[in-house]
Amino acid sequence: MTEPTRAPHPQEALLPAPPAAGKRFIQPAGRTRAAGTERTRAGARKGAREAAASLPVARIVVDTPLPHLDRPFDYLVPAEMDAEAVAGCRVRVRFAGQLADGYLLERLAESEHGGRLSFLERVISPEPVLTPEIARLARAVADRYAGTLPDVLRLAVPPRHARVEAEARTPVRRTDLPAPAGAAAPAGKDAYAGPWEAYPAGASFLEALAEGRAPRAVWTALPGTDADGPTWPHAIAAAARATLDGGRGVVVVVPDGKDVALVAEALGDTPHVAITADLGPAERYRRWLKALRGEAGIAVGNRPAAFAPVARLGLAVIWDDGDDLHAERHAPYPHAREVLGLRAHQAGAGLLVGGYARTAEATALVDTGWAGPLVPDRAVVRARAPRVRPAGDDAELARDQAARAARLPSVAWRALREGLEHGPVLVQVPRRGYLPALACRHCRAPARCSGAPPVRLATEPSHAEQPHSEPSYSGPVCSGPLALRGGHAMPYCRWCGRIAGDWRCPSCGGTGVRAVIVGARRTAEELGRAFPSVAVRTSGRDGVLARVSGAPALVVATPGAEPVPDGGYAAGVLLDGWALLGRPDLRAAEETLRRWANAAALLRPAGELVVMADAAVPAVQALLRWDTVTFAERELDDRTELGFPPAVRLATLTGPAAAVRETLADADLPAGAQVLGPVPVDGGQERAMVRVPRHLGSALARALKGASGVRSARKAPEVVRVNIDPLDLI
Repeated sequence: MTEPTRAPHPQEALLPAPPAAGKRFIQPAGRTRAAGTERTRAGARKGAREAAASLPVARIVVDTPLPHLDRPFDYLVPAEMDAEAVAGCRVRVRFAGQLADGYLLERLAESEHGGRLSFLERVISPEPVLTPEIARLARAVADRYAGTLPDVLRLAVPPRHARVEAEARTPVRRTDLPAPAGAAAPAGKDAYAGPWEAYPAGASFLEALAEGRAPRAVWTALPGTDADGPTWPHAIAAAARATLDGGRGVVVVVPDGKDVALVAEALGDTPHVAITADLGPAERYRRWLKALRGEAGIAVGNRPAAFAPVARLGLAVIWDDGDDLHAERHAPYPHAREVLGLRAHQAGAGLLVGGYARTAEATALVDTGWAGPLVPDRAVVRARAPRVRPAGDDAELARDQAARAARLPSVAWRALREGLEHGPVLVQVPRRGYLPALACRHCRAPARCSGAPPVRLATEPSHAEQPHSEPSYSGPVCSGPLALRGGHAMPYCRWCGRIAGDWRCPSCGGTGVRAVIVGARRTAEELGRAFPSVAVRTSGRDGVLARVSGAPALVVATPGAEPVPDGGYAAGVLLDGWALLGRPDLRAAEETLRRWANAAALLRPAGELVVMADAAVPAVQALLRWDTVTFAERELDDRTELGFPPAVRLATLTGPAAAVRETLADADLPAGAQVLGPVPVDGGQERAMVRVPRHLGSALARALKGASGVRSARKAPEVVRVNIDPLDLI
């Protein structure tokens, strides 16, 4: 491994007082001698531990959450652990008087520290789980997001299972192993080029992968689903086989388990491992070890698979990079697209960023020339794209004046009825549940929880003594939104769970409620009444369907949970476009188009799709023309003009007001940094934004990391969350 980016730290301040005679974990003071130097035992204490004769110094990254201790520390390797203490293994050390876990980065002949060094306490496992490539990647990710190396390693390396490590290794056939780097591609490499024939640059992309080069591309996938299903899993499988035939490994990251299954099915007999969170800790670790030990050259999974230890990486693939499932929810909050970009850059590997719709971040890669566009032929797109019809256009309003206010106008009913004659139809509903939001039936005021559950105080007279008294309420007013779980259920509070059967509108005194937002289950119930002889299937939070048959059925799904149909959907309806477009989010339009495009791509070629939104909206126009590239380019231009990511690098600091201001004061921000806020946010906290030009992103991360380290060294009790380029800016 190369030299670490952090210098070793003196340990005197972290060690307890010198032990009494007979204690064995402290080496006598003085610089550790170089390997090969004769060590004499004359004068040594009886029973004292001896350091290893060769490379006695171990550089350890200790698992500590403190930012000011984010650096490697030097320890001595005992002679009895010499064989087990290999680079990348898990160890246990004494750190600040306590036992702590860590990883051994490398073995050295001598330490740069001139004082005393502690011995390793134990080698937890000799398995080298932290490869040099992943260690360098974790360090780069930590520096990119103003985080610490231990935090990133928690995301990169799964927890250990001793029983799984002790299992016999799977024998690897010679035919399963990737060819050596630089080996010639097989003569029949054109056999896997079928899914890329519709792309003018597809053949050259595969050729570059097979020859060991590192092409980087932003890929706009073809829409449409036929007998073989969507085309994108087969295209990824073809690129993975080309890379594998060229003697290198592949990492594929997709949003969820449903997509992992599609890619694994497309790979077929090609040796690979699928790593998902729902496997359970033991099975996940077992498959992760297969990638580490070289038993499979392809790793497919969701967000954590970006750190999969595939040897000789030749291609990193991320599908649907705009999905928020790719953003990590734990510190330092990295995005899988950025992780794979850093990894491809460090390893000299190719990168493929794919999706039906483009994100502004992916468009910025093309705009800067770091990656090239990989788009299909326009004639093929027109042949496979669905026929999109917006509700409420002039011709439709002339026939049906009620279409302006109806949730399902006549054009949508006709599309559903005609589509059911040929197969399943898709209805996308942006909200889950039954009726997630209610309002007063008379004055339309939002229905809110009126207080905490009634509790009679101990000092009150009994109800027998006061038969007409009102019950007393204890605690603050909740004021949470009321919702319904079913057609015959009572309203309940979504925040505190209180049943609000006695709700009364504080504005007009009415007791009736009406729906403000209709969820997927209510929509399925209404469609079931409208089409009584048709099966209704739902897919969402309560249960995600992976596939549905080609028989006629109504499939009601929330965005991202649409099942893949056998042969494609005959028709589709995208309901409640206002709920997606009207969100207070910087990425509202981009996210809406992405969700619409993902659902529309599941239709059969030239299938009819009705979108419930105004045709003048730019996102609707992009869907009508199936031109997501132009939409993304305009989105990037708008953000550049307004100064939002990815045109700039932006960090948010969230926490108590005093702590946020103290962090800003301690941060040595680069010249030209613009501080916005702080402003109040939910939970009684404040948030500040720091914006810098993109080329100063590394300086901003170092400044915020340094400020966090200063607060950590002071043992400040308040926590300030630092998030660089977050998804939820507004």
